[in-house]
Amino acid sequence: MKRLLTPFAVVGALIAGHAKADCVFGKLAEIPVTMVGLRPLVSATINGAEVRFLADSGAFYSIITPGAAAELGLHLSPAPFNFRMVGIGGDANASIAKVNQFTFGKVTLPNAEFLVGGSEVGNDAAGVLGQNILGYRDTEYDLANGVIRLMRAENCSGSLLAYWAKSGQYSIMNIGETTARSPQISGTASVNGVKLRVVFDTGAGVSFLSQAAARRAGIDTNGPGVVDAGLMGGVGRHTVRSWIVPVDSFNIGDEQIRHTRLRIGATELPDADMLIGPDFFLSHRVYVARSQHKLYFTYNGGPVFDLSRRPEATAAPAAARSAPAAAQTGATDPTDAEGFSRRGAALAARGEFNQAIADFTHAHELAPAEERYFYQRAVARLRNRQPILAMGDLTQALILKPDDADALTTRAELRLAAADRKDAIADLDAVSRLAAAEADRRLTLAELYVRADEFASAIDQFDLWIKAHPDDSRRSMALNGRCWARGMSGRDLEKALGDCDAALRMNAKSPAVLDSRGLVHLRLGDFDKAIADYDAALAQRPHGAWSLYGRGVAKLKKGMSAEGKADIAAATALQPKLPEEAKRRGIAP
Repeated sequence: MKRLLTPFAVVGALIAGHAKADCVFGKLAEIPVTMVGLRPLVSATINGAEVRFLADSGAFYSIITPGAAAELGLHLSPAPFNFRMVGIGGDANASIAKVNQFTFGKVTLPNAEFLVGGSEVGNDAAGVLGQNILGYRDTEYDLANGVIRLMRAENCSGSLLAYWAKSGQYSIMNIGETTARSPQISGTASVNGVKLRVVFDTGAGVSFLSQAAARRAGIDTNGPGVVDAGLMGGVGRHTVRSWIVPVDSFNIGDEQIRHTRLRIGATELPDADMLIGPDFFLSHRVYVARSQHKLYFTYNGGPVFDLSRRPEATAAPAAARSAPAAAQTGATDPTDAEGFSRRGAALAARGEFNQAIADFTHAHELAPAEERYFYQRAVARLRNRQPILAMGDLTQALILKPDDADALTTRAELRLAAADRKDAIADLDAVSRLAAAEADRRLTLAELYVRADEFASAIDQFDLWIKAHPDDSRRSMALNGRCWARGMSGRDLEKALGDCDAALRMNAKSPAVLDSRGLVHLRLGDFDKAIADYDAALAQRPHGAWSLYGRGVAKLKKGMSAEGKADIAAATALQPKLPEEAKRRGIAP
């Protein structure tokens, strides 16, 4: 695929020639990174339009999502014959878009080519920056300080490149050779003493181990102490189940974590046993020395892996090694508003909300007219359980920028939580007017309209999103959402049934979809089918209040008085206001 190598050539042209005799080590480019949750985002422009990209060390090539390509008006051409994108959610079709001018950091690439396809990467990202850009030479991932550095290391095969490690405390491990066709950053780690192939992937969302590798390490996902961690998605249409499990030991480089927990995904990984995700990168400063086929990293502190239940253990100190005396340059405090903003975002991603809020406050003090710092502080305060202060920050952000879709969406969520339905709907309507028809944000809007009981508006949003996202891993979730909205409104019930059936073909045992289809069957008067769906949903989710209530209504309609009343009583015990809500929707015994 020679036509897909343009950015390599352009980035390479930025490197000036140097004498070959001595080690030449330095920085080619510094790319500011803002963490949004566990997603490292890079600001960029495409043909002058401002966008953001997910920095994805696990992507072999840079990708623009289908929705963003449509929003940006990019012309698409076919990918090479038989070419498909593959990820944990399956595979997906791909096209190619040529961008006249692509700029990130201080680097501008003319005539840059991107793959187009797969799942969206969130409301605030147009795609991913992959290894054709991030992996041209050596790369330093300093996410805790909000930066990725593209580095030059020529004739430095005998040098130690962890230049920031003042105390000489760092880990080193061998990695496989990376090429344009095989760009994965891979090495060896061990779980419970079993050696595994790991791939370092900043775009993975979280670190996780494949189920097959877990079995080799003696881990049973049905064993004691295992926690269901929900569904995971990737490039393709499908989602996979995941668990959080106890492990005796995890070793990587010179670090060892004893008696910790790891996430397991019910999937197979191409050429890997485990993805080392952005949670690891946040807790470490990582230098990928492609020039040496080595990886250097130092531990920053805090949890190594992001889990629903944070592990008590943290990484043990790395074995002492000596870095070059001339390279003892540790991190310093930020000096400008953007620096405080990026560090605050990294702190928030690690759950250190008080420190994050302090950094966002410093950013605001240095640049009081920038609304984004108010929005970032609002999100941190929400996660820190300070909704009143968060609402104040959102108000200030929207005074400075009334059309900020992120701030409007977050304020709508906060208003819904406070039962302020009228004003929440006004915010959602404003975001809908701002968003392009193909925008990924439409899915979020649909879900919030459902919460606001605005089912007609929700269905309209689902319609737009589903049409624009044929290969997205959240497609089954969107189809289920539209099925539920139609079922709750009593509108287009045969279409609702088609939506639920299609969602179940993608995720055959989903209790949420079975619950939605049970509602539709109940509305249609197919009480036996409704009871069967509710039975299947409750087998997996025994405390599903709507499933219990719907099954109770269906049983009463069939004359099964005692059983029906028992189900309704159980549902009411779980959600006391549910019978009133169901009656309002015409779903009553």
